[in-house]
Amino acid sequence: MADRGRSHIVDIADVEIIAPNFKKRLSGVTSTIIQLIPVQRALGQKIAALGPGLPASIPHIRFRDLSKLWTAPSTRPFRVWHARRNIEMLPALIMRDILRMKLKIVFTSASQRKHSGWTKFLVSKMDAVIATSGKTANYLEVPSTVILHGIDTARFSPPSDKAQAKRECGLDPDKKIAGCFGRVRHQKGTDLFVDTMLRLLPDHPQWSAIVAGRATAQHVEFENGLKAKVAAAGLSDRILFVGEHTNINDWYRALDLFVAPQRWEGFGLTPLEAMASGVPVVATDVGAFPEIVTTGDNGAGLLIARDDLDAMAKAVSVLMDDESRLARLAANAQTHVMENFRIEGEATKLKAVYDSLG
Repeated sequence: MADRGRSHIVDIADVEIIAPNFKKRLSGVTSTIIQLIPVQRALGQKIAALGPGLPASIPHIRFRDLSKLWTAPSTRPFRVWHARRNIEMLPALIMRDILRMKLKIVFTSASQRKHSGWTKFLVSKMDAVIATSGKTANYLEVPSTVILHGIDTARFSPPSDKAQAKRECGLDPDKKIAGCFGRVRHQKGTDLFVDTMLRLLPDHPQWSAIVAGRATAQHVEFENGLKAKVAAAGLSDRILFVGEHTNINDWYRALDLFVAPQRWEGFGLTPLEAMASGVPVVATDVGAFPEIVTTGDNGAGLLIARDDLDAMAKAVSVLMDDESRLARLAANAQTHVMENFRIEGEATKLKAVYDSLG
């Protein structure tokens, strides 16, 4: 995000919901805030962000505006502070409980592990808690509302011409393309995807593969090792490392199959983005994947055990070898997302939580 200015400042008097972002580095949480706030405002929610690391187009309030939180907005007796990290819960508690500012605090948890004592304490003081999946809710020791993430189905949508979509990304329009998108690192299972392609592509000449995403400094050696393995197998022209792209939606449209090989994931939006683009998915059973990827005759893909190369190769091979099934899953995939995972639906469910506070 090149544009980190503060051009879109809004009047705190017109804000009912504050979405703090107290981390400069781009993360899944930051991305969620960036995507949700415009949708929430379009649906009439008076929300603004607070903090660094956000584009100037996102409506903001300033830190000095917090001094006005002793006064409630004219439309309700408090403002909602929607935290997504510990560092955003703590100042809200100080403002609400010590400074007696007119706040209600909502916390969204994406964690899928046991919380520390400190986190448990903070969460116990919230006015409402949201879990991003059923699995996440199971780790919470307080009542919660499960609201799975949604995506922008206008941005992520099938192409009108698949061959042209491939040409626009510099790919061979006559090839079927399998893809793996996201940060290139061991946790994300990029090596499992590459090893699967190394095993399958020699017997599937009509298929190629792409890895889209960036390896941060500590993972460059990992990525270089994968590239070396691909080169040694003589498949550098069929397993392409295309880097990070801002137009990743265009790359999804070029795919015929998406593989989500993660060993661990908090939630994981990539399968949803692929399915919305009309691309069937093979995903590991981590994060929210079992809750968002449907299987079976009317499903959108296949689920496999994490960190199981043989299972991944078998599942991918099944779809590579059955073009009619691949096409059926592709049609199911987009329908599934449109019916269940539009970002407008997520924003509407969040409003219901805010409104439940009184």
